[in-house]
Amino acid sequence: MEITIKDEFIKLGQALKLAGLVDSGVDAKFVIQDGQVKVNGEVDLRRGKKLYPGDTFEFEGKVVTVK
Repeated sequence: MEITIKDEFIKLGQALKLAGLVDSGVDAKFVIQDGQVKVNGEVDLRRGKKLYPGDTFEFEGKVVTVK
């Protein structure tokens, strides 16, 4: 799965919403804080983590690449 961004980067919470993996920013906050999200293969607890084209994130077995 891929998401395409217009800007230089997208924050992790926003990326989860854009990919349709969570319904709201509040949901994104909780799944990230609970350690359920991996960025580039490692758990990241920062909702504001900046993702750039080429980065990947994973939630509930779905891997998403930022383009």
